[in-house]
Amino acid sequence: MSGTSEDGYLEGQLLIAMPTMGDSRFERTVIYMCAHSAEGAMGIVLNQTAEEVSFSDLLVQLEILPEGEPIQLPDDDEGIQVHKGGPVETGRGFVLHSGDYFISDSTLAIDSDICLTATVEILKAIAEGRGPRQALLALGYAGWAPGQLEAEIQRNGWLTCPADPRIVFAPDVEQKYDLALQKIGIDPRLLSGQAGNA
Repeated sequence: MSGTSEDGYLEGQLLIAMPTMGDSRFERTVIYMCAHSAEGAMGIVLNQTAEEVSFSDLLVQLEILPEGEPIQLPDDDEGIQVHKGGPVETGRGFVLHSGDYFISDSTLAIDSDICLTATVEILKAIAEGRGPRQALLALGYAGWAPGQLEAEIQRNGWLTCPADPRIVFAPDVEQKYDLALQKIGIDPRLLSGQAGNA
């Protein structure tokens, strides 16, 4: 199920940071919301890369592939970038991926197009060319205590919009912020620090 649910939760939505955010860690970020309930919220930042680590380095570190062994990525994939998913548990990997891949008891289907898996099995599958059609690998996540995200939205720190796999899995990380704003009809060039509810 995608979109704001009847109870107002944002699971399956995108959060778009506003200039009024006030937290430099989230400046110009787009976050895919994986979970949101009365207990809090969890999401993955989609547009910050972890330049210091490559997918192949990560596979070697996790002993998924021996050093020097070739990675079998899908033909249309130019390589998998490692993202900074957020400031919480930065040593833990999370994979947002298309719904064509599922591991029982490990994969969380957030909506029909996007799932979350946080096990080494999916990394091994991706490396061997039998993983999901689309994937975004992130280290860490963004988390909010109960009521914290709602308060930030009330203070105009975030805008929300329905998630779109074309934004979530877009290869150009730099473009995701502008694409998310355009999806809700906002010209990024006109965005200022004076925010209101969209």
